[in-house]
Amino acid sequence: MATLAALKMPLRTMATAVQRPLLANNIKEATQLLRSQPSHYIVASLVGKRLILTPRDLVTVPRLKDVNVGDVLQLNAIEELGSREYTLRGSPFIPEDVVSVTATVVEHTKGLMERIVKFKRRKGYKKTFRHKQTYTRLRVNDISIAKP
Repeated sequence: MATLAALKMPLRTMATAVQRPLLANNIKEATQLLRSQPSHYIVASLVGKRLILTPRDLVTVPRLKDVNVGDVLQLNAIEELGSREYTLRGSPFIPEDVVSVTATVVEHTKGLMERIVKFKRRKGYKKTFRHKQTYTRLRVNDISIAKP
């Protein structure tokens, strides 16, 4: 049961400013603010995973078929673009005409050897499988923001 003194105490609430979604006429202003910053980052969806990337990052993803070493890929599933002071979020993605990100295929490699052992207890049956997962390594070239 609450006492009378506890009922008279003001409730602690946390009020935050209402954030307005970024409208089409504000994208020009947002890109100008982002361009004024020295360094940028993006949050991109690659192979079903969200990754935070900056220029010159080296990313290891599961093997990408139909790409060769040296190919330049255009990343188009960009969810967020930001700097130290400003952030631009897409719903769900930022349009390709606002930001352009390229990545170069550096190598196709394999992971460590994994051993998978299957057995049936008390039967003497044991079978070993060995497997190496294949990966593709990408180098993020640059993050270019379109001029308004």
